[in-house]
Amino acid sequence: MQNITNMQPLADRIRPKTLDEFIGQKHLVGEGKPIYQMIKQGRIHSMLFWGPPGVGKTTLARIIAHHTGMELVMLSAVSAGKDDLRRVVTMARGDLTPIEKLAGGQSSSKGVLLFLDEIHRFNKAQQDFLLPYVEDGTITLIGATTENPSFEVISALLSRSQVFTLQSLSEEDLHEVVMRGLAELGMKLDEDGVAFLANFANGDGRNALNLLEATARLYATDADGNLRVEHVRNALQSKHLRYDKADEEHYDTISAYIKCMRASDVSAALYYLARMVHAGEDPKFIARRMVIFASEDIGMALPTALVVANEVFRAVEVIGYPECQINLAHGTAYLASAPKSRASYDAYFMALDDVAQHGNLPIPLHLRNAPTKLMKELGYGDGYQMYGEQNRLPEKLNGRNYYLSSGE
Repeated sequence: MQNITNMQPLADRIRPKTLDEFIGQKHLVGEGKPIYQMIKQGRIHSMLFWGPPGVGKTTLARIIAHHTGMELVMLSAVSAGKDDLRRVVTMARGDLTPIEKLAGGQSSSKGVLLFLDEIHRFNKAQQDFLLPYVEDGTITLIGATTENPSFEVISALLSRSQVFTLQSLSEEDLHEVVMRGLAELGMKLDEDGVAFLANFANGDGRNALNLLEATARLYATDADGNLRVEHVRNALQSKHLRYDKADEEHYDTISAYIKCMRASDVSAALYYLARMVHAGEDPKFIARRMVIFASEDIGMALPTALVVANEVFRAVEVIGYPECQINLAHGTAYLASAPKSRASYDAYFMALDDVAQHGNLPIPLHLRNAPTKLMKELGYGDGYQMYGEQNRLPEKLNGRNYYLSSGE
């Protein structure tokens, strides 16, 4: 029985309601994994879901609320403001939803879970407003973002939330998504069609379901319930670039751009830059990645690369589109052509690993400050040599060499 007359979008109709039905993100929801454990123990704390669109951020928030009995409030940072947040706080403090208050009933809620989609669109003042209520547990926050929260979420809120990275759905995951959609529609699709959908979706389950639903509406009668790959291709038709600066293709394109610069492929890097500019990508987002790239991938091989990248960022801020695309192109060609070295990057993170493993090891006495007589008597600063060979690492790390500058 074909089910194509329902006006509710297919993606909403088959949205998983329990953890068992959820597809993908096994590193988070698989047995024994962090979110699985939180739900099992009923101890939900504030968190941030970072990942591309269509991978289950909203669905996972709904599932958490379902399993824990928490009162779920869903807002989008695109349209919500402080007044909306105040209403949520009022609800949480009153421990009753507006409907329950009108009915005169008693809330059975185990707390309010605020799902804030696109939290990166909240400005600092709005995020600051949320902070005390997250901190004191008035509300439990799940913020969803497609942007790196390290850049877009204030540090105080970031430190009070656990960040979970959601990954693009695999082809196997998307195959399962498509098959579930076909079951809901009461239709079949040949293997080539399923493979085409999984490839087209680019890790986004919603993309796959939207195209499947469009195909079913157009060709259900002609195909008599048995869709084929040519039906899917015909339904797609449009040759427009599948890129949305806030969502689709955002991560894949910037990733391709960075990897082409890393490989010193100037032409390919400029091509992906052109795609982003043509789609209206925020030029500051591109320039910010250039600044990071200059230190991470070029580093000491050409230290002036960081100067150039910073100047491109400054030019982008001052000039804006359309002229700043020329600055972006200039910077891209320069960075892609530059010699590459990750020596300083790798050295730092090797040192960071030792800090994490060994903690704050005692600093050698000859490197310590000696502002008082007692400290001098205890040997602080004694034997310090400004130049020359001398061990300056904690004793446990004697001889450790992080920075390998060969090839620079």
